[in-house]
Amino acid sequence: MRVIVPLAEGFEEIEAVTIIDVLRRAGVEVTSAFLKKNPVTGSHAISVTADKNIEGIKSSDFDCMVLPGGMPGSANLKDDQRVIELAREFSSKEKIVAAICAAPLVLGYAGVLKGRRATCYPGFEAQMTGATPVADPVVRDGTVITGRGPGCAIPFALELVAALAGKQVAEQLRESMQVYWM
Repeated sequence: MRVIVPLAEGFEEIEAVTIIDVLRRAGVEVTSAFLKKNPVTGSHAISVTADKNIEGIKSSDFDCMVLPGGMPGSANLKDDQRVIELAREFSSKEKIVAAICAAPLVLGYAGVLKGRRATCYPGFEAQMTGATPVADPVVRDGTVITGRGPGCAIPFALELVAALAGKQVAEQLRESMQVYWM
């Protein structure tokens, strides 16, 4: 399984690093991609060196796209046409598209939340265009997975593991990481 994680300036560090770390612990191949410059600086002034430039990234090379939240990171993802097109391509090919915190607004803008249940950071519900907002920590509706915020990063990442590698792998990882809230 291969996953692409776009990183925009102002991303939420807890979410991005947790997603990448947990997926890699599960044996999933993760590629982080920068939009404009590398390293990418998060919303709390932590810089992360991404693996590749998003230019030239093709949905056919990946099984899943995951968007970390944060502000202005989520707005920067929404304003990048390459990210929007990738989200639409993943969705149209019934591949997993996931977003956490404020980033579900990107999926709403891309039109991939229509008719789906989704969660987001409180206050961004109206920007999840087409979705039925719910307040759960993690919501999986078909091939769309959304998470509420930074405190939900591990359960969100474990749900991604379950979707990509199976529930047994996710459960083994949860136990080995000593995660008791899920």
